Amino acid sequence: MALGDYIRSTQVWKSIFRHPAPVDRRNRVVVVLTNFVLHLHPVNIRKSGLDLSYTWCMGGLTFFLFLIETITGTLLMFYYRPTAMHAYRDILDLRDVVTLGILREMHRWGAHCMVLAVWLHMYRVFLTGSYKPPREFNWVVGVLLLVLTLLLSFTGYLLPWDQLAVWAITVGSNMARATPLLGHEGPLHSVLKIGEVGLIHSGSDARFLLIAGRTIGEMTLNRFYILHCIAIPLVVTSLIMIHFWRVRKDGGISGPL
Repeated sequence: MALGDYIRSTQVWKSIFRHPAPVDRRNRVVVVLTNFVLHLHPVNIRKSGLDLSYTWCMGGLTFFLFLIETITGTLLMFYYRPTAMHAYRDILDLRDVVTLGILREMHRWGAHCMVLAVWLHMYRVFLTGSYKPPREFNWVVGVLLLVLTLLLSFTGYLLPWDQLAVWAITVGSNMARATPLLGHEGPLHSVLKIGEVGLIHSGSDARFLLIAGRTIGEMTLNRFYILHCIAIPLVVTSLIMIHFWRVRKDGGISGPL
């Protein structure tokens, strides 16, 4: 008996996988529908869904890069301390002292590639009309994932806590002051009032909420660290699962006309 056949015949294997490997369509349907990971995907897909000249494989590549970012980011958290005293020194140690310090470079370049891959994926979907009914809801989910990917990149930019990061975030966060309705220098900010008192000012607007103060400081670093490592990734993971599920429910990957 081959090793693979022996493993699949053990009670441990059968307790995890309730059905044998697929050998025909009926068995393949059962295997897919009873597997936690596989059930997110359709049983069958169009041949065009595997055509790289049509899909560019940008969706799958983006998800792969997200997994790389999750793994390398988790490992980096063992060495990085989000405080003004230690942040910059920890970044230097990750480069020069820590074993496998290349993890930080993998994380940084993976982030750049993920932003590029998301844009190319959205561009492909737009060019092929894959946002049209019945896929318009999944297009909205994709737009939200694009925005959150940019926010992940933005919040991670401050974590090295060097001069480039601090002043770049200062310039970037200043734009939040002009947010419509929520920025104290933006349009319609005076609409939100209790009596004659305006609710939106420099101590309560979108910029203040983003950087946890009126200027960039240690509280900003702590807030960006939590957003970058916990809050935004949790939302992104949830939306990715919805995105994959809707691909299946909408009939699989869209095909050329």
